[in-house]
Amino acid sequence: MLGRSAFGLGSWNTWDRMDSGDAVRLIRAAVDAGVTLFDVAHYDFGPHAENSRTDILFGEAVRKAGIAREDYVLCGKLWLWDYPRSGFAEQLGTSLGRIGTEYADLVVVGDYRERPDVPRVVTEVAEQIRAGRIGGWGVNNWLAADLDAALEFADREGLPGPEFAQLKYSIARRSMAEGEPYREHFTSGRLALQASDVFEGGVLLGNASPSRKIGADVGGIRSAIVDASAEVGRVAADFGATRAQLALAFCLAYEPVANVLFGVSRVEQLTDNLGALLLAREHGPEIRAALDHLRLDHAVNPDGSW
Repeated sequence: MLGRSAFGLGSWNTWDRMDSGDAVRLIRAAVDAGVTLFDVAHYDFGPHAENSRTDILFGEAVRKAGIAREDYVLCGKLWLWDYPRSGFAEQLGTSLGRIGTEYADLVVVGDYRERPDVPRVVTEVAEQIRAGRIGGWGVNNWLAADLDAALEFADREGLPGPEFAQLKYSIARRSMAEGEPYREHFTSGRLALQASDVFEGGVLLGNASPSRKIGADVGGIRSAIVDASAEVGRVAADFGATRAQLALAFCLAYEPVANVLFGVSRVEQLTDNLGALLLAREHGPEIRAALDHLRLDHAVNPDGSW
């Protein structure tokens, strides 16, 4: 299902960064261009307990844009921060209600401080799939041992296991996606890779100090990424591309990548990003080679988020 759209629009504070009319135009333009996957979550758990309205705003905008529910793929999230006290049925009821839909095509189950009861997680996700509220699921930054346990338990019990992993993946951050043991699942075809945080919150695009909240700095390498961003600009110029196009093409050219998430707030940004598809097709291997030296997370544990 991830393969239906090479790109997905992510929701972490995306839809509350523009007015309603701009959101409607952006969603309409995205779907018309074949960008039909939307990563939309209820952010009110753990470090994301910020009472964000981005999911509510997305639901309002997609209806105003006249997009039929069957014409886009909704990728939601189930959080493990407060699990199992906050169960999946409850979380889905809240999240889907805020968006204004009855089901999520996909969910990402992720983010935890304490290792979860993996059989319980797999079983409860399966219950929601049987109930028709979820179509399939993936994981986000799980320890490899927990991912393996989920796959093995699902196989043994005849339950739907995770189909993809949503991981930080970019020019600078490659440890988890390309390192063992995650790589084994990608290269075998057991899991697809959904690349997220591909712009490092804008840092790779030349914004050294983003004013909005951005993803965690795993491994403490963000200052090095700031220093490397000028080189990204130089390489982009060599290919006649924008920095955003280059960063996206780099990810698209990695075979396990099923789709790439990004956030934009203007139709013009979306249009520019779409140019990465042709860039990756025509110059993917060259771009990968030209940027290989900018991998900055060699010392970061590839096993998971700890």
